[in-house]
Amino acid sequence: MATSLTISKFLSTAAATTSVATAARSSLFPPKSLHFVPHPLKHSLPLRFSKPTKLSFSTKSTKNSVISAAISVGDKLPDATLSYFDSDGELQTITVSDVTANKKAVLFAVPGAFTPTCSQKHLPGFVEKSAELKSKGVDTIACISVNDAFVMKAWKENLGIKDEVLLLSDGNGEFTKAIGCELDLSDKPVGLGVRSRRYALLAENGVVKLLNLEEGGAFTFSGAEDILKAL
Repeated sequence: MATSLTISKFLSTAAATTSVATAARSSLFPPKSLHFVPHPLKHSLPLRFSKPTKLSFSTKSTKNSVISAAISVGDKLPDATLSYFDSDGELQTITVSDVTANKKAVLFAVPGAFTPTCSQKHLPGFVEKSAELKSKGVDTIACISVNDAFVMKAWKENLGIKDEVLLLSDGNGEFTKAIGCELDLSDKPVGLGVRSRRYALLAENGVVKLLNLEEGGAFTFSGAEDILKAL
């Protein structure tokens, strides 16, 4: 009798173990008859990509815009040392005071050498009108840019400029910072870093008589024609 009960208990335990194992196996390996809902993105419409955006660092400006800087009409220009290559290919330095002292000088700045507006309009305009400007009493016309002197020399040669305009390097941005005209382009895809806002000014003996300061790299009223109209 005892033997019969033991065998019966063993069979019951084995059956229970088999049931648990079967259930576990079923949960891990579902029957082939089950169907799964496909991921909704699997059969979605094809992705559409927009056209790349045209890069630009210029900003719009108008004559009536209120644009501030560290200098204004009536102020004395701060001094700073600029550099350039002379006609013999020698690197020279010159101060803002040297450029403007006892002279009527036109200084204009560009965001960068070789950039489109600067190369096609701004600098060529002053080269073209240099004789007219000098006939009206202007002694010196200088283009200032936060580029090194080697880049400015290459830019001058590329455009075929002689002595109509003096191209000056403000490589460390010393003068640009002193007059409060920095233009931060470090967040732009072209990676220009901190440059100069575009402007044109007329100074007599170092004192600002006219200041046409653009917003950013816009080119609306800082050209040679605008300076001529004011003379």
